[in-house]
Amino acid sequence: MASLNKVMLIGRLGIDPELRYTQNGQPVANFRMATDESYRGTDGNMVERTEWHRVVVFGKQAEPVGNYLHKGSMCYVEGSLQTRSWEDQGGVTKYTTEIKAQRVQFLDPKGASQGGGYDAPRQQSAAPQGGGGGRPQQAPRPQQQDDDDLGPAFPSEASGMDDVPF
Repeated sequence: MASLNKVMLIGRLGIDPELRYTQNGQPVANFRMATDESYRGTDGNMVERTEWHRVVVFGKQAEPVGNYLHKGSMCYVEGSLQTRSWEDQGGVTKYTTEIKAQRVQFLDPKGASQGGGYDAPRQQSAAPQGGGGGRPQQAPRPQQQDDDDLGPAFPSEASGMDDVPF
């Protein structure tokens, strides 16, 4: 029997993407995005629920993601779920599940984004580095965003969704 691991999301970025490079020069972009849903609760009132997703983008798509998307940008992500594990300093095994994106499509209208959008790419975080191995190198960030400030989770900002080509 065949299996399927496929994720498709439309949402807004909660933080600016973090663009890094592996030791062999492969670009890697990481970001978190929010999706929302509205439904009528058992008491008859509307309930809005936001879900946060970790997204990782490898290869040729990572640089445009890191250079053109920013906190608040709307995008479509298509990929698969991937769970990683590691040991923390105390020897405790930790796990994280993220979306390994195969496709990222920018959905904000050209020129309508805050902070430059498509028209003015942000400065790259780091230059590619030579060498072997595949571990991403941490790029220095000009100013670290507070992890608790996840940005606009948007109660149904689906305006403009009629233009989505699917």
